[in-house]
Amino acid sequence: MAQLRLTDFFGRTKAAVSLPAKHGARGLKAALLAPSGPRNDGAVPLPPASPRTPTRSAAPAVPRIAGRKRSRREMEAETPGGERGGKSARKRLELPRDAGPEPASPPSLGPLEPPIATRMCTSSPEQNSGTTPRLEQEELATLQSRLQRMRMKPPTQLPPVPAGVGTELRSHLQSLRGLELRLRAKAAGSGTGQPGVTGTEAPVAAENSSTQLPAYQRFHALAQDTPPGLTLPYKYKVLAEMFRSVDTIAGMLFNRAETITFAKVKQGVQDMMRKQFEERHVGQIKAVYPTSYRFRQEKNIPTYSSGVKKSDYQLTLEPVLGEDEQLCGRPHLSASRLLERRKEFHRSLVNIVKQHHAAFLAALSPPMEVPEDKLTRWHPRFNVDEVPDISPAELPRPPQEDRISTAQEVLSAARGTMSTKMEKALANLALRSAEAGAEEPALSKAASPASTSSALKGVSQALLERIRAKEARRLQALMTRAAGQEERLAMLGRLPAMARILRGLFVAEKKPALPMELACARMADSYPTQMAAGEMEKHLRLLAELLPDWATIHALRTDTYIKLDKNVDLSLVTERLEKAAKEAEAL
Repeated sequence: MAQLRLTDFFGRTKAAVSLPAKHGARGLKAALLAPSGPRNDGAVPLPPASPRTPTRSAAPAVPRIAGRKRSRREMEAETPGGERGGKSARKRLELPRDAGPEPASPPSLGPLEPPIATRMCTSSPEQNSGTTPRLEQEELATLQSRLQRMRMKPPTQLPPVPAGVGTELRSHLQSLRGLELRLRAKAAGSGTGQPGVTGTEAPVAAENSSTQLPAYQRFHALAQDTPPGLTLPYKYKVLAEMFRSVDTIAGMLFNRAETITFAKVKQGVQDMMRKQFEERHVGQIKAVYPTSYRFRQEKNIPTYSSGVKKSDYQLTLEPVLGEDEQLCGRPHLSASRLLERRKEFHRSLVNIVKQHHAAFLAALSPPMEVPEDKLTRWHPRFNVDEVPDISPAELPRPPQEDRISTAQEVLSAARGTMSTKMEKALANLALRSAEAGAEEPALSKAASPASTSSALKGVSQALLERIRAKEARRLQALMTRAAGQEERLAMLGRLPAMARILRGLFVAEKKPALPMELACARMADSYPTQMAAGEMEKHLRLLAELLPDWATIHALRTDTYIKLDKNVDLSLVTERLEKAAKEAEAL
């Protein structure tokens, strides 16, 4: 008997075509491929069933030879119904059709129904072909009903405009402005009555949230890592940087004898600062430093840009120089002159802020007046970054003979040819533009001082006035303090902590005197704030100056020593130092 193979166990379950038995291997293969059952007519014994392989269900007999690959024609013949191709097995998605007409839209003007194109795309081609006319009719009916409802609304009729429309609009505008001022004053008066606030604290008006600047601009002065002084607002610093860029570019073009146009300067400034530069900024530069440039409108200037024609008028700039500022017989803008112009522009910006600061001090209670030449820092309650922007000065405009540029000119030219509504709108616009042009930029004003709060009720008014006067004197001394005094005050504030470290150093060293270099090095290592040895020596000399009976400095040959009396109570030393600091601050 031939040796059985593992694949013979799986061949028993497959359907096979009954072939005549043959001798040899063909007869054995035919016997193995015969359907399984209790009968075994062949002479060859059947192999035992596999203990691990599950018995498969008998498949229906297929009229083909085992192991042969079916052709495409046989597969098509076996398809039920005689259909051919893979497309016959694909099912179509049939969408349900609408049972009846859709209800009419409600009378309220709600959102429109989905468009016809959307409905047609969501259905099948067979359904679209039958429902497209019905959908178009329904949509058309819906739109007609909505249009009819809109036409049924009564149109808004404007009253006829009388002859004296200008006078009436002007009076109405004045009354509205008066009402707005009264409402602002009332809101400011009601918003400042907070407990514990004295009259010297001038409240800062809150800006409108719609026009509020970013935080890095509103609190720019607080974020500066510089000692307190006459700092500028963020927008003023940006303008000063723009002036420096304009001066640099104009200086190069002027020294090359080129015509300085606004287009050239604008491109250069924007490349240097990465900020937008417009004619409004040029007007602000002229308002701050009027004698910096001469501005003119000129034409027939060679241009290399496709957007500007040679015959067009262009704004030109020319630096204003003295007669002695010449090089080789022609005016020359030197680097030293550029630095002087930059400093002059900065001084002009500081003077503008000083004007707003003076108005702020005059609105305090009691009012304060500080000479501008003695002012070294702003009032602590003065918000520098809320100073209003600089109003740009008027620049030369190109001549316009027959062009209409204002609403008043349009109104006068087309009077009688327009409707009443259009004439009223143009008259209102002309009135507002005239009023805006006549107004001058007002200085920043502080709100009225806060009245006595409920927390201070019962306190003597004379006592409150003395406290306010003392606070005003302290703030005035703070604003007029020199830089040297400020540095000395800072050193006096550090002396009590340094006195404790110095006494601990002498106790640890167990010596009555120490070299100055060693004492300064050990003190700099022990002090919590990083400080150089030279700065520490200044503090020790000031300590010996204020307390000569406790610390003394002796110079012996080439060395300097500091001597300390350890028998003196340290609490008395710190108390005397704190008292000296308070007295110096009150001056």
